[in-house]
Amino acid sequence: MPLLDRRTFLKSAALAAGPAVLASRAANRKLHIGWIGLGIRGYAALEWLHTACPDDVAITALCDTYQGYLARAQDRVKTVWAATPATYVDYRELLADKNVDAVFIMTPEHLHRDMAVAALQAGKHVYLEKPLAHTIEEGFDIVHAWEKSGKVLQVGTQNRSSSLYKRAKELVEQGLIGDIHFARAFWYRNSLNDDPAWRYPIPADASPQNTDWNRFLGSAPRLPWNPRRYFQWRLYWDYSGGISTDLLVHQTDIIHFMLSKTAPPKSCVASGGIYRWLDDRDVPDTLSAIFEYDGNFQVNYSCYFGNDHYGYGEQLCGNEGTLEVLNRQDLYFTPEKLHGKAPAPIAARKPIHLNGKDDFGETDGAINHFRNFIQSIFGSEKPIAPPTMGQQAAISGHMATISFKNWKRVQWDEAASNYRLI
Repeated sequence: MPLLDRRTFLKSAALAAGPAVLASRAANRKLHIGWIGLGIRGYAALEWLHTACPDDVAITALCDTYQGYLARAQDRVKTVWAATPATYVDYRELLADKNVDAVFIMTPEHLHRDMAVAALQAGKHVYLEKPLAHTIEEGFDIVHAWEKSGKVLQVGTQNRSSSLYKRAKELVEQGLIGDIHFARAFWYRNSLNDDPAWRYPIPADASPQNTDWNRFLGSAPRLPWNPRRYFQWRLYWDYSGGISTDLLVHQTDIIHFMLSKTAPPKSCVASGGIYRWLDDRDVPDTLSAIFEYDGNFQVNYSCYFGNDHYGYGEQLCGNEGTLEVLNRQDLYFTPEKLHGKAPAPIAARKPIHLNGKDDFGETDGAINHFRNFIQSIFGSEKPIAPPTMGQQAAISGHMATISFKNWKRVQWDEAASNYRLI
């Protein structure tokens, strides 16, 4: 059975472009925010929202299954926001709170579908961290629920809100680098031997008594309490797609954005493994993937957790020039020389270098992305990362995971919204 027919999917994309208005918003009333997931990123993002739009929002509710995170966040909101939010362990109780207009969901990805669908059905606007969902099928469940809801849903692919990437998109549209048939994307990290990748600290007091393990598991397989799986969930397939959905989707998404791609890749082949960190992790620390798209276009992706010399970046290789965005901070344009025989219009082009901090006052797109979400609810902007685009990016990540696990090429059928192994 097809997951979602093409007509419905395109209708959803059109819906995403329409304005969204906060229903019955009282004059000058702040938007009331509920926050679900207060780990490392969720806690930091409280500050980002305050930077983005402190006068437009109020944090009125917090939810986490670890009491330590919940208490820490409540203290921070009191300090920064001068407010005392309600606290919940069960997200469904937060969603029943009439004093919440919108929610930020910053939980492990295996919980995204159930939480996002429930939030939309409860009449809440939703900011949902990437990837959209833990599987392709669950992603379409979210798209369906969003279609019916009339609410704003912003996916946390924040590169789309970066002024640097927006400028790169403009340069592509101006034809600066000519025809584009090939792009590279890479994300390299490294750390000391006693600090393995994604082995985040486990609080000393964490226990079954102050951590609701069953609520964390959600629909995942039932297992005994395991603090590694709880606090280092990115390392296990039950809760994460690993590199493919935590990192890769950021980069395929922003390539889609810069090149105005509106469909997932038509095929993917991926390989890699656990090469550096030989512990109990499920997900690879090394991954390469090649994506083919309609229109004679290919993306070559690589990620490795044992060397960070080249850092992070995307490189668009046009036949008239190269456009690079490196480490979310530096944009470079380099014209092609064509062995000294470049036609005059190409030879006349000058190299470009822009820096996110120096030229736009930004370290990345997160602050802008939060602001875009809030202003979209108020109706003054349109969401730059609606769920249709989030699903497009997520599909690329899931294709890489499926290919890696099966040692086969994955072919995507856009008309049927489904895939097969070949």
